[in-house]
Amino acid sequence: MALWDRIKESATTMQSQLEAKKNDLRSGAFRDASMAMCALVAAADGSIDPSERQRVASLIASNEVLQNFPADDLQRRFNEYVNKLTADFAFGKVSVLQEIGKAKKKPAEARAVIQIGIVIGGADGNFDKSEQAVVREACFALDLPPHEFDL
Repeated sequence: MALWDRIKESATTMQSQLEAKKNDLRSGAFRDASMAMCALVAAADGSIDPSERQRVASLIASNEVLQNFPADDLQRRFNEYVNKLTADFAFGKVSVLQEIGKAKKKPAEARAVIQIGIVIGGADGNFDKSEQAVVREACFALDLPPHEFDL
């Protein structure tokens, strides 16, 4: 199977798993960690272009799990994390990973945060090495083994 097809299949599988857990994913820690994850993946290559912002806005608007929260609130949180990362990527990344780590108290939420990272990373059909690397770092912040997600 071609890499492109595996990425699409993995993102689709992750999305299905997220939807199955929708009712369990309502906490503030999950909300904040998922937006921090989106910002981290979008900024993984060191910059955030308008198409990456648009992908996250589309995810916020269309993702059933994220519809547990007001879209404008999610967008505001995403933008705050993006601002931290664009002001100083290294320092911002530490702060954003700390935010992601707050979801580790609930294993289902922690896994869902990683799945959202994979979904947003694969949204353009190219889950590149820098995106995989930050999702792997998020796994460590959440005390999850990266190999569980093929990372």
